[in-house]
Amino acid sequence: MDDDLNVTHIKLGGFVEMDKYRYLYFLTLFAVYILIICSNSTIVFLICIHKNLHGPMYVFIAALLLNCVLYSTVVYPKLLTDFLSKEQIISYPACLFQFFAFYSLGGSEFLLLSAMAYDRYVSICKPLQYPAIMTKNAVTAFLVLCWIVPASHVAVQTILSAKAKLCDLNLNSVFCNNAIYRLQCVESRIIRIFGVVSLLDLVILPLLFIVFTYARILVISYRSCKEVRKKAAETCLPHLLVLISFSFLTVYDVSVARVDADFPKTARLIMTLQIVLYHPLFNPFIYGLKMKEIFQRLKILLCKVQTIKTDI
Repeated sequence: MDDDLNVTHIKLGGFVEMDKYRYLYFLTLFAVYILIICSNSTIVFLICIHKNLHGPMYVFIAALLLNCVLYSTVVYPKLLTDFLSKEQIISYPACLFQFFAFYSLGGSEFLLLSAMAYDRYVSICKPLQYPAIMTKNAVTAFLVLCWIVPASHVAVQTILSAKAKLCDLNLNSVFCNNAIYRLQCVESRIIRIFGVVSLLDLVILPLLFIVFTYARILVISYRSCKEVRKKAAETCLPHLLVLISFSFLTVYDVSVARVDADFPKTARLIMTLQIVLYHPLFNPFIYGLKMKEIFQRLKILLCKVQTIKTDI
């Protein structure tokens, strides 16, 4: 194997035989990618232009949807290129960058959901203290930490992987996920330790915090009046649905993606694409329909678009 990273290329092997349907796959995924960008960006745009949507909760939603767009962009452009190529290859440095961006943005998703859970907790359980706690500076600090902390964690694993010796250049995946560890000659103990630390800090602890926070909200809401219970349901349910969705995808990636099981290529492709296909479309759908203020603004925007089309 050539140890020079500039000339080392990884062959991606998670693709099905697609000579016959190459352009159909390309057009389908291209349409999905455009839909992901448009749906997420529309809600972010509505939050930006309407002052009544500038509260911390909506700022976190906008950050989460922007994170989804970046998350998809890490994978889709290369994936679309591969569907039009005879050989699906990627340079090892580019593979490591994709790995770094994919997992750092994935970790950011959990931390953003944790920040949203804390925001809902303060809003419902400590309403009088809410303005003093969730200030603009506090929201900014939360956002910065949600992106910097995962990046710093994953950067360590990426740097260590860049220095590792490769004994295999065939990656049984459609993009560079944690299956890259199987390319290394010797499984690094340090990488394994940092992997466990990252899993603990970026997934397990945020999940436990979210569960604890929503449990507290549930208890307090149950003891409160009907109006408080209704508010809690309207604002917390979308966050919980998104959390459950992303948690299932994370469980698949952490467990199944690292097991060299003898799955049919078509099944492996479909299961892997769920991570970048289903979830980025699920988020805007949930927040667009379940958040009352966003839904109302979305209806007004669609009515205006329809009126313009009619006039034309």
